[in-house]
Amino acid sequence: MSRTARLFQLMQALRSGPSPKTSVQLAQDLGVSSRTIHRDIDSLRELGAVIDGEAGFGFTLIEDATLPPLGFTDDELEALVLGLREVQVIGDPALSDAASAALRKLQGRLPQRQSHRLSHAVLAATRFERPATPTIQVAALRQAAWDERAIEFSYVDAKGDATRRRVNPLSIVYMDRSSVLLSWCHLRQDFRVFRLDRMQEMLVTDQSFRPNRVPMLREALAGIHAERKAQENEKPS
Repeated sequence: MSRTARLFQLMQALRSGPSPKTSVQLAQDLGVSSRTIHRDIDSLRELGAVIDGEAGFGFTLIEDATLPPLGFTDDELEALVLGLREVQVIGDPALSDAASAALRKLQGRLPQRQSHRLSHAVLAATRFERPATPTIQVAALRQAAWDERAIEFSYVDAKGDATRRRVNPLSIVYMDRSSVLLSWCHLRQDFRVFRLDRMQEMLVTDQSFRPNRVPMLREALAGIHAERKAQENEKPS
């Protein structure tokens, strides 16, 4: 097999199936060594492909330089506008500003007809009661979750009891009346949910839980769904 053909096959392997893919998996698919996979990954990156990951964690194709930019159907555009306008309403200040900037970028890069459609979209999002204002820097919390670094903070629960917690931040969920952090609590040794408006004095630590955020989040969500299903089954028919 020529090197060009192998690089093409490697791109196809990265595009298909669940990610990340380890060098061992890719090597087996292509019939080469893991060392060859690492060299070919470097070559694809030099050619413009954006591939996240490294040896030991697996690789994920983020952006494919060989594919043209995607256009949007009218319905897809309406969905984007609705989603971004909802973020403008419920997001923390940094996220709300980012949604506004994203809308401006979309409008500047869309074809004229769709740019007009974006400016005069049929759909809108509004809230008569905004979620409770977070008492921490949510942007720093989001970054800690992406970096997979544990955080510490003071917390006052609904009963008024105050504790100091260290958790692995997994996901921020924007709900009707409040925004919450889904996390693994070191104190309780279990998954816990914390309201952002009851968190104070947040500190991002140097303790890493990489690369476990995704599997931990998957387990936490599975537990929530199982608990909800059990509650539904207990309801009288």
